[in-house]
Amino acid sequence: MLPLGRGRSREELEAALASAVEETDRLVQLAEDLLVIARFEQGKLPVRMASVHVDEVLADVRARFAVRSRETARDVVADAPDGMWLTADPERLRQALGNMVDNAFRHGQGTVRLSAQTVNHHVELHVRDEGPGFPDDFLETAFERFSRADEGRGRGGTGLGLAIVEAIAQAHRGKAAASNRPEGGADVWLELPARDA
Repeated sequence: MLPLGRGRSREELEAALASAVEETDRLVQLAEDLLVIARFEQGKLPVRMASVHVDEVLADVRARFAVRSRETARDVVADAPDGMWLTADPERLRQALGNMVDNAFRHGQGTVRLSAQTVNHHVELHVRDEGPGFPDDFLETAFERFSRADEGRGRGGTGLGLAIVEAIAQAHRGKAAASNRPEGGADVWLELPARDA
């Protein structure tokens, strides 16, 4: 058996190593996603409730995508009213919003906007893009496991991202929703109970 490096340039070895790391990261993420879904279905998805400053969570998610924003030349902006708080698990909120932003990068176009608003004693956390939006027949199944709007287009993803968003919303006694914006693009949001006074 020949050594793995024989006959390969340094650049080829670095590319192969980078590919292996990327694939490993993808498999680790898939395992973590499946664990979240399994725990939720068993009623055991842990949520550690705390007072959460909404503006800080949106800013954290925006910062997480700073490199991807530069690489794709797509802005990520975050806007929440001053002084908006939730009682929620901050890590789970970041996870859900991160999945929503990742979805906007994968399938949308233009600026990705994170925002928050209060509606009927609930806080809505939105992620909007300027792309083509969801196919109409996909909206009904967008939050189901392994549901993908672009099965034949090979854009990656496992079809678990929005299912995890829904699981996290329900673990907070809330819900997740999606729609197409009249001006173009998708709008995906979490609706969570507002913080008790």
